Amino acid sequence: MPRLRLDDWQPHPAVANRLTGQDDGPHATLALGDQAGLVQFGVHLERLPPGSRSSHRHWHETEDEFVLVLSGELVLVEDVETVLRAGDAAAWAAGAPLAHCLENRAAGDATFLVVGARAAAGTVHYPDHGLVMRHDETGRRFFRADGSPVDHAAAPSATDGTKPPARR
Repeated sequence: MPRLRLDDWQPHPAVANRLTGQDDGPHATLALGDQAGLVQFGVHLERLPPGSRSSHRHWHETEDEFVLVLSGELVLVEDVETVLRAGDAAAWAAGAPLAHCLENRAAGDATFLVVGARAAAGTVHYPDHGLVMRHDETGRRFFRADGSPVDHAAAPSATDGTKPPARR
């Protein structure tokens, strides 16, 4: 396998999510797992400028997730907040209902590595917004916490502030 390219960052503009109205701010990603042709787990580098969040707070029913801060400073937002600096790591076991995201409240950019499963199907909970997303080979479907479906025409896409699940 040749050396992976670390200069092909994909920018993502700040856009409010159509379902929640939340704008996580701009960010950039580098899909290292895709470059390498990995099929069992995904690896992403992410860069968050000041004021941006990694995602809506969420947790996965069937996927483990791991992050390693490479540069800068981030705030891990769970039920409590924890400052993470370069060299710090955090992880969440599949099924543990601990919603999380990372926020850059510092003056400079922060970069971090994300590793997670590439599950063909899964469920992601967004408790701050009362939403649940289920994904499989047919696509993504959103539901309210009570189980009622959300209109798919209003469902967010990968270009409007959410990141595709199971690709990390």
